[in-house]
Amino acid sequence: MIEVSRETRERLEVFAALLEKWNARINLVSPRDMPHLWERHIADSLRLVPFITRGSRVIDLGSGGGFPALMIGIACDAEMVMVESDQRKCAFLREAARACGVKAQAVSRRIEQAELPPAPYVTARALASLSQLLEWSAPFLLPGGKALFLKGKNLPDELTEAERCWHMQHRILDNRAASGGAIIEISDIKRVE
Repeated sequence: MIEVSRETRERLEVFAALLEKWNARINLVSPRDMPHLWERHIADSLRLVPFITRGSRVIDLGSGGGFPALMIGIACDAEMVMVESDQRKCAFLREAARACGVKAQAVSRRIEQAELPPAPYVTARALASLSQLLEWSAPFLLPGGKALFLKGKNLPDELTEAERCWHMQHRILDNRAASGGAIIEISDIKRVE
C-alpha cells in the first residue's frame, strides 16, 4: 500500500467500518473479499493516487462500493463525481463521502445517460472492457485529460481490441506481474473514422 498520513489512514478506517456495516444489507463487496478488504480493494485503489493531481476534479464510472472513487477523494483531496446506476449504492457513496470528509457528488444514473461537465480525470475499476470504458469516458474528459483504469490480466487483449475502434495515447503506469493487474493511462481519445 502507498504511504499515507495518519489522518488519511484514520479516514480509510472510517470508510472500511462503514462499508462493512452497509455490506451486510447491500452487496458492495463480495463477502469472501471482506477479510482481504485492505489489500484487494483499498490498497489496489490507492495505486491510482500518485497519478492524480491533488485537489483535482475526478469522474469515477461505476463507483459501486467506492473503489477507487472514495480512496482517491480521501488520499488526494480530490473533488469526486461518482456515477453509479444503483440507487442503494449511491446512498452508501453519499454517506461514506460525508463520513470520510470527501468532497463528492453521487450521480444515480446509467453512465451513458449522465450529463456532466468534463473533468481532468476519469477513473474506473473492475467495470467493463477497455473499448467500453473509452466509449463511456471520452465525453467526460477535458482536452488534455487522462483516463486512468485499473485493469486485469486481459489488458493486452483489451488494448488490441480497443485500438481497432479508437485512436489514443496510452502508457502502462503500474504493472503488477504477480496479480496480472495494471494501471493504464489513456489520453487523446478519438474514435476511428
